[in-house]
Amino acid sequence: MKKYFFLFSIIFFLSGNSFNLFSQIKFEDYFESRTLRIDYIHAGNATENSYYLHELKEEPYWGGSKTNLLDIFNYGKYKIEIRDSATNKEIYSRFYSTLFSEWQTTAEAKEISKSFHESVVVPFPKKTVKAIFYTRDKKHNLHNKFELYVNPNNYFISTERRLEFPKFEIINNGDPANKVDIVILPEGYTADEMNLFREDCKKFSQYLFNSSPFKENKNKFNIWGVAAPSPESGTDIPAENIWKKTLLNTSFYTFDIERYLMTEDYKSVRDLAANAPYDQIYILVNSEKYGGGAIYNFYNVCINRHRAEEYVFVHELGHGFAFLADEYYTSDVAYENFYSLDIEPLEANLTTLVDFNSKWKHLVDKETPIPTPNIEKYKDKVGAFEGGGYVAKGIFRPEQDCSMKSISIDNFCVVCKNAIEKMINFYAE
Repeated sequence: MKKYFFLFSIIFFLSGNSFNLFSQIKFEDYFESRTLRIDYIHAGNATENSYYLHELKEEPYWGGSKTNLLDIFNYGKYKIEIRDSATNKEIYSRFYSTLFSEWQTTAEAKEISKSFHESVVVPFPKKTVKAIFYTRDKKHNLHNKFELYVNPNNYFISTERRLEFPKFEIINNGDPANKVDIVILPEGYTADEMNLFREDCKKFSQYLFNSSPFKENKNKFNIWGVAAPSPESGTDIPAENIWKKTLLNTSFYTFDIERYLMTEDYKSVRDLAANAPYDQIYILVNSEKYGGGAIYNFYNVCINRHRAEEYVFVHELGHGFAFLADEYYTSDVAYENFYSLDIEPLEANLTTLVDFNSKWKHLVDKETPIPTPNIEKYKDKVGAFEGGGYVAKGIFRPEQDCSMKSISIDNFCVVCKNAIEKMINFYAE
């Protein structure tokens, strides 16, 4: 009996202290060190969604991990899964969300159907693979929505570079395969403002490492910039009848929310990002108007000239990199019933208390009540404070305050810090 218990203990220890140790894939067996990009159209309405292939592209860099090829986090609305066609073995996967998935929760999606350009990037396969696209339902179950076989020798895989511009190093700590690589893209900087963009890249990189746990893990990051001027300076502000000719076509008033600064031109975003190896895309917009946005494994957006710019930059990366949820509940948003109260949110920093054991209950002191009163006694305690995810009732956050809740710097709660650090280690292992 002791022998079996000892064996079980070893297996438990190894599985609990590695990233899916026994199921990760040997990169060189299946992939080349460059990127296959699958572009598609995602169309539908509040209740329906369909995928339509647009094109396949080969890109010169692979910035992702070559060790952790299978996603372990189960975050996001969608999943891309790559399988070896000969054996049907899963050899790569990533979860992600998109602007379309957010749009589906708006009132407009109940009235009309709409299409969005999307894409996924995966390591370039050595042999034919099957790509499977999954969409979650409201209970978080994944459904196979689209399948595609890709032969790497297909001469219709385009190598054309549409937005080719020089990249430059901001921070270089080594091989992109074991670093978190962020590429910063300029939006609304003219040719005469490229020096400003370079200086902004340095400034905003420092902002990132002013906050924990990024500051403690600075040596695990590479940050790149792409010197790509726009014809005009600034960005679109539709409500003020301001329209600018820019490279990435960003706009305030996304989903008719003034501060929400995003772009539907994802094709151009991917084309420009392809100039550098990357795990995360960050669009830096040349504007003094407050705004920004981010979507998990999609892209992040921040303005460059506002008193709250440092907060926006780090807060948005919390969304785009670690799938952290907004913990505020008093600001206007376009979403309706964004979270179902009868199941746990996928995000690490929100709970409905339906299954609190699966969240951060292990971090709560025994004497702290759940739910936790929002009073001075529990100001610096981990608990379950009501209000978060855009609603005041039924959803709970880990601490009274956090950089995912208020305009504050270096203020991530312990749950958010843990989630960020796990993601850093996943890419940098």
